[in-house]
Amino acid sequence: MNFSGKVVLITGASSGIGAATALYFSKLKATLALVGLNIDQLQQVASKCETAGGSKPMVTATDLTDESGNTQLIAEVIKTFGKLDVLVNNAGKGSAGTILSTSLANYDDIMRTNVRSVFQLTQLAVPHLIRTKGNIVNVSSVAGRRSFPDFLAYCISKAAIDQLTRCAALELAPNQVRVNAVNPGVIVTNFHRQAGMKEEAYKAFLKRCEKTHALGRVGQDSEVASAIAFLAGDTASFITGLCLFVDGGKHIMCPR
Repeated sequence: MNFSGKVVLITGASSGIGAATALYFSKLKATLALVGLNIDQLQQVASKCETAGGSKPMVTATDLTDESGNTQLIAEVIKTFGKLDVLVNNAGKGSAGTILSTSLANYDDIMRTNVRSVFQLTQLAVPHLIRTKGNIVNVSSVAGRRSFPDFLAYCISKAAIDQLTRCAALELAPNQVRVNAVNPGVIVTNFHRQAGMKEEAYKAFLKRCEKTHALGRVGQDSEVASAIAFLAGDTASFITGLCLFVDGGKHIMCPR
C-alpha cells in the first residue's frame, strides 16, 4: 500500500488507535491532518510521524462536538491541502453505566461525541470525497455488534456507527465513495481508564480478556491501524459497507 499524494484526516489522533493510525499512514507516505483535544500530544504524534519518514502533518485541536469547529476543520484541511482523500472517524469516548444508572446527560454526552459528531463531520467531508473518489473508515467496536452489560450508552453509540457505515455506503456508492468500519475488541490503550476503570480492575480485566478473545490475548493499536489502512487503500477498492472485526475472535465467543 502506498498513500503518496493522498490526504488523510484522522480524528482522535492524539493517543491510542488514532495515534497508531497516524504513524501507520505516515509510513505509507500519506499527507496527514491530525485532530484531537490535546495539542501537545498531537504535536508529539506529528513529530513521530515525521521521524517515521512522513511529511509534517497538519495538527488541529478541535472539539468535534462543536458544530462550527467541524466546519472550520474541513475548511482548513481543504485550504491547506486542496483536497481530502480519506476520512478516519476515530474520535470517541466510553462510559460505564446501565439502563438504571446512566443519566440522560451522560447518554447525550456519549451520543454527541460518538455519533452526532461523526455524522456531521462525514456530512461536511463527503462533497470533497466525491471529488477525489475517496473513502471513509469509521472506528466502531465489537460492542456495536455484540451486547455487553454495564456499558449501555457506548454499545448503542457503536451500533449506530455500524448502521451509519452501511447506509452511507449504499448512498455514496454511485459516487464511487466507499464507506467501511473496523470493529475492534479490547485494545491496549487508555480507553478503559478514561472511561473510569481503576488500575487494579483494569489489570484484572485484561487478564480475563485472555479467555474472552479466541486468540487468547488482547490487541495492539497497531493491529487496528493496519486494518484501517487496508480498508482505506486501493487494495480494498471493491469493499464497501463492511464492518470488519479486529477483535481476536471475541465476536464469535459465547459466554459459558
